Amino acid sequence: MRLLLVRHPQPLIEQGICYGSSDIAVSTEQLKKTASELAAVLPSGVALYTSPLQRCTQLAQHLAAALDLAPAIPDARLAELHFGHWELRRWDDIARDEIDAWATDIVQYRPGGGESVLQMAQRVAAFYQHWHTQQQDAIVICHAGTIRLLQACQRGLAPAAMALEAAQQAHHIAYGSTLLLQT
Repeated sequence: MRLLLVRHPQPLIEQGICYGSSDIAVSTEQLKKTASELAAVLPSGVALYTSPLQRCTQLAQHLAAALDLAPAIPDARLAELHFGHWELRRWDDIARDEIDAWATDIVQYRPGGGESVLQMAQRVAAFYQHWHTQQQDAIVICHAGTIRLLQACQRGLAPAAMALEAAQQAHHIAYGSTLLLQT
């Protein structure tokens, strides 16, 4: 089975802002361009899942139309990390001691009182298990953090190990890029 992971297009937000689970839009022009590029390389006849955040759902709508797929299935387990009161704040404005506390316990700490990377890993693992039982190829429109956790999950790691690995490695997942996982 194949799981085709797609990172959403670049959202309309200033650089340096923490926006994990905040619902940020993408320009219509960028959505159409990304969907057109992806439709040329992605398969039809597969299931389509999406994070419920509009930067993903809007792309999923365009892809469903372009590939003649059933409407995307929104799944909250695919959302990006919830950063609590850090959301929509400049990273430079977040207290250094809070960021240090997160760096000290990257797996368990809940940045901004939101969600820990472990909590996110647990929900992403639950999605992966659900997909795996469906026994079908799928496209998933989601976020860089979700993609990194799905990669770790595909390698059979437990949620705590998934969280640690995903949090410790810098990512180079471009907006609108794809990644294939095979089981």
